[in-house]
Amino acid sequence: MNDFASHIDDVLVDAVVIGAGFAGLAAASRLTDSGLSVVVVEKHDMSGGRARVFKEDGFTFDMGPSWYWMPDVFEQFFEAAGAKVETYLDLVRLDPSYKVWFDDGPVDIPATSERVRALFESIEPGSGPAFDRFMKEAGEKYRLGMAEFVWKPGNSVWEFAKPGALFSAMSLSMFSSLSRHIRNHFSHPKIIQLLEFPVLFLGSRPEKSPALYSLMNFADTELGTWYPMGGMFEIVRAMETLAREKGVQFMFNTEVTGIVEKDGQVAGVSTNSGPIQSKSVIAAADYHHVEQRLLPTTWRLYDQAYWDSRKMSPGALIYYIGINKRLDNLDHHNLFFDVPFDPHADAIYDHPSWPKDPLFYVAAPSKTDASVAPEGCENLFILIPLAAGLSPTGNEHEVLFENVMARLEEAVGSDIRGSIVYKRSYAHKDFQEDYNAYRGNAYGLANTMTQTAFMKPKMRSKLPGLFYAGQLTTPGPGVPPSLISGQVAANEASEWLKKSRTNVGGVR
Repeated sequence: MNDFASHIDDVLVDAVVIGAGFAGLAAASRLTDSGLSVVVVEKHDMSGGRARVFKEDGFTFDMGPSWYWMPDVFEQFFEAAGAKVETYLDLVRLDPSYKVWFDDGPVDIPATSERVRALFESIEPGSGPAFDRFMKEAGEKYRLGMAEFVWKPGNSVWEFAKPGALFSAMSLSMFSSLSRHIRNHFSHPKIIQLLEFPVLFLGSRPEKSPALYSLMNFADTELGTWYPMGGMFEIVRAMETLAREKGVQFMFNTEVTGIVEKDGQVAGVSTNSGPIQSKSVIAAADYHHVEQRLLPTTWRLYDQAYWDSRKMSPGALIYYIGINKRLDNLDHHNLFFDVPFDPHADAIYDHPSWPKDPLFYVAAPSKTDASVAPEGCENLFILIPLAAGLSPTGNEHEVLFENVMARLEEAVGSDIRGSIVYKRSYAHKDFQEDYNAYRGNAYGLANTMTQTAFMKPKMRSKLPGLFYAGQLTTPGPGVPPSLISGQVAANEASEWLKKSRTNVGGVR
């Protein structure tokens, strides 16, 4: 339902936010803290972006993000808005945090660092002290990264030039490879895989990811894996509610068709419902789409050759499955590392192709939350990482489905395919159609050492008054980074508006 004016030709607002995903919602709320009038324009009939929800046959399926990590980022967002996260969300900490299936069976990852340490000792005797050193450094990286690196717009290298921060970064090996960093502490393949897994969905091989990202191991082990009862869409619902309470207006089922420029600065947007005049715009939609399709050529920072040269995070083939029975051996989060990773990584990163035996991930939120499935049923979300830009020429999706289902059935010791009552797939083409996602990307740019921080596409556009937020700019992919990205972009827009008013004698 739209709450914005039905006749918008003469409407002037301080800021238009394109897209009601996590970054857009965060940006909209933050903008109001400066007393700005804000309208969010969203092409779908609901907020959420990749985190939308749908319901079928009694099942409630979160469409995208399923991990609630880095709870401090969510707490910060709500506190900055004058609220508390517990007012809006009923959070439970998962224990075990997740289950990892290796070729010789499953391993539960417990929810406390003491028990994770004991697990590592049982896998690699004598590794406890190495675990202590690794996690201590990971915690220091997390604190330094959040304080000095993550909350920056990335407009210039000089943002990161604080002497103390640079010294700390070098002493913490933040710019060596994550793979080497982990192997300097541990030797057992299972432990290495456990520590490398968080970056796999950030879009690069561990040997090409900065050791900075061991901070994700701290987030995993120390801060925990949580779940908002009702599903991940409850976060979206809470953020939209908060934004509305702060005066943000929404236009749904409305697609932005162009960025409007006047007198050398942004003047609003054109939409399929008419123009909206605004003094600033935050594009929290796909960066490539906005810049290459909506922005006049004169104002583009990058050309198509630049985008074609970018290393992308994996795409995703997702299956939403409803089954008419319960499965005893699955946990809420399940990672299948039961086959070698290198062939699958080669098919994702080096020679884009359809993998023969992929690693995959299964979420079963009905293990925690009875509301997402009918009584006696199970809700499954199955994700296979794939190379960005793949297009099926035949039955590749079904071949992969049969592969992972056979392995899943063997792992849990139960027939699943014969119990399916609902099935839907979602892949590259759907990401392109629904989100204008460049090359059908699911997670944005790969977080390689040459695509981190100020080396990502700039948050500040060449067109004054236009700013970008979301997974293709700083700080990167994931729900917490998107929350941060939206707030940082809003800060940039607010400062620009303040300066522009000062430059015209304070007249609004």
